[in-house]
Amino acid sequence: MTTDKVSSERPFRVLGLQQVALGALEHAPLRELWCELLGLHEIGQYRSELENVDEVMLQLGAGLTSVEVDLMQPLDATRSPRVHTPALHHIGLWVDDLPAAYAWLSERGLRFTEGGIRPGAAGHDVCFIHPKPSDDAPKSGVGVLIELVQAPTEIIEGFALARG
Repeated sequence: MTTDKVSSERPFRVLGLQQVALGALEHAPLRELWCELLGLHEIGQYRSELENVDEVMLQLGAGLTSVEVDLMQPLDATRSPRVHTPALHHIGLWVDDLPAAYAWLSERGLRFTEGGIRPGAAGHDVCFIHPKPSDDAPKSGVGVLIELVQAPTEIIEGFALARG
């Protein structure tokens, strides 16, 4: 199957980088680097016992092209998921039709983490591509956890304008 054929059949588009999630045992060194030294500012916080995370959300850039930088520390370092390992925890990609992306990619053998599509920390629906394949789903994020994030209307429209 050629790339052009796959592109014409795909019922969704990846619109851009939505986030980078960084983990450590404690927020302090991450905050020092990203806030004090690099000048990013905090836009929110998120805490989840289920996901074993205490998260601080920062903003890099402005407007439609801004990228969220999430600083993640585990609530319990001995429990999974271990949001601090690896230090680059995951990347997030804006997509224009999350349900279509999830269905289409699942049909092609891509493995997702448990939980399916659900509300994310920043308020957008999300799902995660698993970093490792399984017998039932032989395709994966090839060692990287990848979050697919439902893009809001302004991102979808901005992408369409930018593409002409």
